[in-house]
Amino acid sequence: MAVSPPVCNFGWKAPDFTLPGTDGRNWSLKDIAGPKGALIMFICNHCPYVRSVLDRILRDARELQSLGIGVAAICANDATAYPDDSFANMRALADSEGFTFPYLHDETQDVARAYDAACTPDFFGFNAAGELQYRGRLDASGRQAASPDARRELFEAMKLVAETGEGPREQVASMGCSIKWRT
Repeated sequence: MAVSPPVCNFGWKAPDFTLPGTDGRNWSLKDIAGPKGALIMFICNHCPYVRSVLDRILRDARELQSLGIGVAAICANDATAYPDDSFANMRALADSEGFTFPYLHDETQDVARAYDAACTPDFFGFNAAGELQYRGRLDASGRQAASPDARRELFEAMKLVAETGEGPREQVASMGCSIKWRT
């Protein structure tokens, strides 16, 4: 069943965190944030919504990093119930796909709860002051990737944030698999 997060709460301050990355380093929000802002993505290995657009996520992350936006992905799924989302498998995916950003493990799920993450993928775009400016979708993709010429909504929004400090007022919520909470 597909889940959509709530709309953007403009100005909401990014909660800080420190999480282990697949690169062997611990990362805080301060470490991730770029001079123009930060993009925090909740993703996972097994979700068909993420898998269908992973190449686009990687493309947009690279381009946003070049614009001064820091990027990180967080996996908060219960790896006991979903072994594809284990830390070892996260590391394998980050290595095989050449992630240019930290892929972080939220084993306690505390960070996902602090962000009120709802689904994978769930995108949180912050300006340089750490204020939420985008909580929308990557593009028109769902379980299947949209056409290659689909409007790059996340990229365009975060480019605007990099240039002006503010995100677009019109945003379409992301859609994906629910976060797999521990029971």
